[in-house]
Amino acid sequence: MAETFRVGLTRDFLTAEGRIGWGEIGLEALTSARGLSWDFIDADEPEVPARVAAAYDALIVLAPTVSAATLQEADRLRLVARFGVGYDNVDVPSCTDAGVLLTITPDGVRRPVAVAALTMMLALMHRVRDKDLLVRTGRWHDKLDYQGTSPRGRVLGLLGWGNIGREISSISAPLGMRQLAADPYADPAAAAAAGVGLCDVDRLFSEADVIVVTCALTAETHHLVDAERLARMKPTAYLVNIARGPIVDQKALTAALAERRIAGAALDVFESEPPAEDDGLLGLDNVLLAPHAAAWTDELALGNGTSAIRAVLDVAAGRVPAHVVNPEALNHPKLSPLKSRSIDE
Repeated sequence: MAETFRVGLTRDFLTAEGRIGWGEIGLEALTSARGLSWDFIDADEPEVPARVAAAYDALIVLAPTVSAATLQEADRLRLVARFGVGYDNVDVPSCTDAGVLLTITPDGVRRPVAVAALTMMLALMHRVRDKDLLVRTGRWHDKLDYQGTSPRGRVLGLLGWGNIGREISSISAPLGMRQLAADPYADPAAAAAAGVGLCDVDRLFSEADVIVVTCALTAETHHLVDAERLARMKPTAYLVNIARGPIVDQKALTAALAERRIAGAALDVFESEPPAEDDGLLGLDNVLLAPHAAAWTDELALGNGTSAIRAVLDVAAGRVPAHVVNPEALNHPKLSPLKSRSIDE
């Protein structure tokens, strides 16, 4: 009889009361799968312990770290399915060396994150936070001093034109904005077809009325948005970051906002999360803040869960899953039984 394929979910999916904080994430597909069992791992720690990794064939991971130490005894483990697209909490080279595939869920986050970016952009341009405070503080008749900015005819700048950037372009098209994108890996033909002009980063910062950061955090993009680039922005321009905090030099951004050198910013991510209680950003009235959760909706929860679980079911069935971060791991003897998907699958 074949051994049961064991799947573990990190315990940070659960609230203190023991329910799944994300709501519906598609777990019925695991429950109904033959030859497979699943549970929440018995460790609620910042790093997945080695003894836990050794007990499972696949892990679905939210925030805990998967390190080299995690994988030192993981002879059985074949998959780490990250619930989301960021994987800075996973040691990718160690996964590859251990014969463990890492997958992410770009299909789950694409639309929710793009909608969150659009929501934050429009909230800034329409000064929603300011107008809410006018009502709450009895300043109703000051509303003429808080005129918003229409997106029509303005320039939307996308720093990164990958999975999320392309979706933002698509859902923003009816707003009548001219679109620019800075991304050395973007397909010029696809950009032209979408009505997006490709340019370098400096031109993007000089011309855009709203800049949305969507690129991945890498060694090359760390502090890509620095004091020099912020100085290129129009004083009427806005910055939205829904990617990763360290892409923006937060100290430089705080100074630019405090000195009113740009009109405002909306941040779902920070250099340090959560920010310190005395962080200068928290006292500014021209910044809109969210706790790395602007895109957290029922759509994102189910989309991420379905995508991660699909990867688990593929590996359990002997198939190579989609959205593999480290395809080099397929050369490991442990993964040799996996077969590529057929064209019809």
